[in-house]
Amino acid sequence: MKAIQFDRLGGPEVMQLREVPKPELRPGTVLVRNHVIALNYGDTFFIRGQYLVKPVFPDTPGMEAAGVIEEVAPDVKGLTAGTRVAYIGMGSYAEYTRIRQSRVMPIPDFMDYEQAAAFPVAVLTAWHLLHSCHQTTPGQSVIVHSAAGGVGIAAVQIAKAAGARVIGTVSSNDKIDFVRKYGADDVINYQDQDFAVEAMRLTEGRGVDLILDAVGKPTFEKGLKCLAPFGHLILYGSAGGPPDPINPMSLFAKSLKVSGFVVPMVYGMHEIHRRGLDDVFRLAREGKLTVPIGKRFALADAVEALRYLESRRSIGKLLLIP
Repeated sequence: MKAIQFDRLGGPEVMQLREVPKPELRPGTVLVRNHVIALNYGDTFFIRGQYLVKPVFPDTPGMEAAGVIEEVAPDVKGLTAGTRVAYIGMGSYAEYTRIRQSRVMPIPDFMDYEQAAAFPVAVLTAWHLLHSCHQTTPGQSVIVHSAAGGVGIAAVQIAKAAGARVIGTVSSNDKIDFVRKYGADDVINYQDQDFAVEAMRLTEGRGVDLILDAVGKPTFEKGLKCLAPFGHLILYGSAGGPPDPINPMSLFAKSLKVSGFVVPMVYGMHEIHRRGLDDVFRLAREGKLTVPIGKRFALADAVEALRYLESRRSIGKLLLIP
């Protein structure tokens, strides 16, 4: 089979398309033939050795895809060959991926492979940020940083469906209308305006109840300044570098809360994981949640695709087609 591999740390240039053996089943796993593979910013950290999971050379990047189960280990129950599935798991930049049963999600009949591939990381991350890490309720105000990206555009829609006021931030004016189209009440170009100052103006000096931050250093400290009393900032990425250490005493004045989140932590929490899946599929079925596809690349063009992702020019979700 064809797969993208790398055997040294670095940028997208370390990746190569190779012919490798098809993975063999292990207990508790299934073999998925990937139809569509989704890119994530975490892929760039993985190939640099900066992700929570460290590469074992030669390794294959990629965290999610959708396809069809081709083989099932004898001890796997409830899944069969021929089932359409999406999954979250390492090694998806390939024609086939061996994946643990617990990481596999059967696809509803109404959903195509592109949406299914785009859902697992981006949409579930957004949902858990808004409904597991925080209890988003009608009338709350939410800042979604990187609102034109995969997680961001999902968070805009899920927050809006929950009745929140949504303020998106973007890096260029050509993304403003795009984010508004998916439900944002206000959109701030943080290159031209100080988002914290604008957020305070938009909320008439009160501040926002929740900030979803995958940027890190450039946005973290400013975010704390525009939180409302009892406000909550959730850090779930660091595309702009890790934020500086925080003095917990600085949270006292407005009783602020700071937390972190990565979606793999819910894998073993079956009730929470199931609740998230059921709700995002419901929202999709009702037409309230979709992941716009920004661009498609052939698997062989993974280096170009990841460079495009890093350029910050992309909107929506980027896909690889094996």
